[in-house]
Amino acid sequence: MQDIKKKFWLEKFDCFSVTGNDARKFLNGITTGNILNSENKVIKTCWLTPNGVVRSLIEIIFLEKNLEVIILVGKTNEIIDYFNQIIFPADDVLLSEPFLINRIQEIDESSSWRNYQPIFFKTDGNEFEIYKNKLNLLNPNDLKLWKINQAIPSLGMEIDGKNNPLELGFQDLIDFNKGCYLGQETMSKIKNVSSLKQEIRIWKSFESNLNLDSEDKNLYINSAKGISVGKITSFFKSDSQIKGLAMIKRKYLEEGSYFFSEIFGKIMINKSVGSIFL
Repeated sequence: MQDIKKKFWLEKFDCFSVTGNDARKFLNGITTGNILNSENKVIKTCWLTPNGVVRSLIEIIFLEKNLEVIILVGKTNEIIDYFNQIIFPADDVLLSEPFLINRIQEIDESSSWRNYQPIFFKTDGNEFEIYKNKLNLLNPNDLKLWKINQAIPSLGMEIDGKNNPLELGFQDLIDFNKGCYLGQETMSKIKNVSSLKQEIRIWKSFESNLNLDSEDKNLYINSAKGISVGKITSFFKSDSQIKGLAMIKRKYLEEGSYFFSEIFGKIMINKSVGSIFL
């Protein structure tokens, strides 16, 4: 029986299979990770635009005869449609229809979510129910807060068609030594000149009276609102606290750990344990 003190993240995600002799080579040319030479059973990686902007955060499971692609954050149909479009007639690659998969992972507050290997169940059968019932699962609210503390991005918020994986703290999901892949030129350029413009941060509000009518998502150095230091991308309000994620301009990260929001008042910013920057 699992130790009840351990906490677990359980969530359903879209998934599809990639089969054929060229499956690894195909995914290696599209994603940021090294799919050809990975010794792990599961690898986390990103799918980018040609300009290096994050389209999707994905996980790839290495099975004996096929690879399975888990869409952690992203639009499943968009990914499958694009992948199908770039399969050449000579490629021995076949994509399945999408299906749902149960993903279970141990978590803790002080370590990155990427340090733990997940377990997968394709069906909601008896085996899954027995396993699930032994676990101390995070409830939906606690899971949302934990994801914020880990700076796990959300679609339409941090993954918004503008941010690259280095700004989102995903340096460890990029293999800078492998061959060509979508967005490689931009990633190499940023790394070689250390030219990140912004970085993701967790923020926490100290205010109880919020100006929720304001649409100003900017963060400022102080309440005078003279200089914008970044933008709030998402937030979650629980009974005890208000936290969220923001993209902060790098040149202001040395200005201190407190900024001002028109909506949320005085806020404190911190790095997450899951973010790795240049």
